[in-house]
Amino acid sequence: MKRTFGLLGAALVAVLLTFGSASGFEEFNVWPSVAPGEPENAPKPTFELWKPEKKTSDAAIIVCPGGGYYVLAYEHEGEKIAKYFNDRGITVVVLKYRVPRREGVPKHAAAWQDAQRTVRIVRSRASEWGINPEKIGIMGFSAGGHLTLMTATTSQTNSYEAIDEIDKTPCHVNFAIPVYPAYVLEDGADCPNEGKGNYSKLVEDFAFDEKTPPMCFIHGDEDQYSPMGSVAVYSKLRKMGIPGELHIYARVGHGFGGNPTDDHLGDWLNRVYAWTQKMGF
Repeated sequence: MKRTFGLLGAALVAVLLTFGSASGFEEFNVWPSVAPGEPENAPKPTFELWKPEKKTSDAAIIVCPGGGYYVLAYEHEGEKIAKYFNDRGITVVVLKYRVPRREGVPKHAAAWQDAQRTVRIVRSRASEWGINPEKIGIMGFSAGGHLTLMTATTSQTNSYEAIDEIDKTPCHVNFAIPVYPAYVLEDGADCPNEGKGNYSKLVEDFAFDEKTPPMCFIHGDEDQYSPMGSVAVYSKLRKMGIPGELHIYARVGHGFGGNPTDDHLGDWLNRVYAWTQKMGF
């Protein structure tokens, strides 16, 4: 059974859920005052710290919901993912990065700043939260998958000027899990892939610097944001000698997140969890 969610559907779900209440986490501001480039009255980006009741790992996963950099698909690409890993004893941070897109800058500019700052905060508080500072991963969906790749491949490029001591902390991640990442290939740099991405090049957003970590990719082969983007990044990692794992599911579209409906796709989170164990995270 094909499982597809359009951006409009994800947006409607996100809008309805963003204002709902939730439990099981603590919420923190990403920035001590206003975020870079924002007016005084701008909404503040936050992240949620989800701690497992029975901790079995000293790793932490930062989760970035998707939504085209317009909204956040919080429930099925944030909350449900946090609960899955919490149930397995892993600490999760759900990042509510800035949306919608800011005018006059790249679509991901504000979100990338929020992501780098969040990695630094998590690493700076690793001892307090029982986290190994070199077992911090990032996982994202759709636009959040693009943000995951930005954070994972370009940590040696600062996205903002330092504002305090926290910004002296490195912002590299130790593993990454891009799930149906969007905007990865040139023919879909800001839209679904025009030619299904089969012959297109990677966008120039990603630096693939010396701190680029191992990755596990999840994608559907009928996704309008082409699975060839995941294939291209996987290929790049292999050329760099960086371990990777790639799962492409037949007759699966975009946006399933934590809501798969059939046995074929419903096991995808278990595949990711098994990979984290295999890699020692």
